[in-house]
Amino acid sequence: MMGKNHTGGEIVVPGPSPFDGLPEDCISNIISFTSPRDACVAASVSKTFESAANSDNVWDKFLPWDYSSLIPPSPVLASKKELYLALCHNPVLIEDGKKSFWLEKASGKRCIMLSSKELWITWGSSPQYWQWISIPEARFEKVAELLDVCWFEVRGKTRTRELSPGTRYSAYIVFKTKDQCPGLGHLPVEVGLGLVGQETSKRFIYFVGPRARRGGRETGDVMKPEEREDGWMEAELGEFFNEASCDEVEQSVIETKSPYWKRGLIIQGIELRPTKNP
Repeated sequence: MMGKNHTGGEIVVPGPSPFDGLPEDCISNIISFTSPRDACVAASVSKTFESAANSDNVWDKFLPWDYSSLIPPSPVLASKKELYLALCHNPVLIEDGKKSFWLEKASGKRCIMLSSKELWITWGSSPQYWQWISIPEARFEKVAELLDVCWFEVRGKTRTRELSPGTRYSAYIVFKTKDQCPGLGHLPVEVGLGLVGQETSKRFIYFVGPRARRGGRETGDVMKPEEREDGWMEAELGEFFNEASCDEVEQSVIETKSPYWKRGLIIQGIELRPTKNP
């Protein structure tokens, strides 16, 4: 149905849908083959579609198969849609608190963050070089703070079966800096990402940014960090396509060429989430 709004433009008034005559469970079954975003759009078509799109039959298909082990039973979360949204907005700790798991809201794709405890950090167990601290804004009980090292090396490894198959992922190191991260923040740091058994992609990132130099030029191919909604910073390590046959993906962040000692970096972890379309 068409009408006019107060400015004279046309508006669409929702009316009966030709599909409203279908049984609700039939509509639910059709919607369950779409995506969470599409289900929310379908709910706006009509009252019948709204009821069908919000049914447990639909949202059970969007939940991960192991969701019951990720979220404990709660009388507050009465429907499968509420369970889905809880996994999107409230990342849960898994594997003894060493990883964080959540779902991308629009697609239902799985996302993972490896805590700094789950990473391999050179000299990470030596208290004169690194310390493990608790801060309220972190997801994990402990995060790694760089005190003073010359050889900076951080590596991670993720089982790809923990991620959604047939999906392109991006990996990010998630961090904060103190006092501009002396000896490290202004240097291009080499990072790598690759599936085990395949060639690793290489690029460079900054933890802070290039230091201004008289007569010098900024290096255009070094990735600058970006601030996240949660107040942390992140820098992209690279992308990979998660095929069903993949096993593990490795990440690395290394700076060993500079003779200067480095400090002032707090690492929360390495995050893997579906790549955003440009």
